[in-house]
Amino acid sequence: MKPLPDDRNITLIGMPGVGKSTVGVLLAKETRRQFVDTDVLIQARHGRTLQDILDADGLDAFRRIEEQAVRELDLRAHVIATGGSVVYYEPAMRHLSAGGPVVYLELALELLERRIANLSTRGVVRPPGVSLADLYAERLPLYRRWADVTVDCWGKTQDGVVAEILTKLGG
Repeated sequence: MKPLPDDRNITLIGMPGVGKSTVGVLLAKETRRQFVDTDVLIQARHGRTLQDILDADGLDAFRRIEEQAVRELDLRAHVIATGGSVVYYEPAMRHLSAGGPVVYLELALELLERRIANLSTRGVVRPPGVSLADLYAERLPLYRRWADVTVDCWGKTQDGVVAEILTKLGG
């Protein structure tokens, strides 16, 4: 596969557990782009896990940290895997959208529930008592709003998801 013809970023959005980071690495290799995971960037910058930040600083502080980290990205020709909650921050999403296409990796709630056994320790941005189903229902319209391309990941290998992204992006 030849690289896409310009220096646009490709940003991946979607629920925790959908495979943004794994697919992102493969997509970066295939398109000869660099890869960045905003969750890893936040953890490295703050020297703590996402869950530690949430536990010690609270949900509002984490949201400010995440939005700032995304808005400060100044990247070209990257694949960006975002945290599942990035779609809550309109300025951050406008920033990501300006850099290139946004790809929503979609997966049915039932499959996400099977993949995520550690919801309470994974660093998922959610108020106390909010279930994965609640988050899914809340975020789904936001993912769809910001997506230039949607890829249903059900029944596909990671390589199959990458191939479909490239096809839909015309690469």
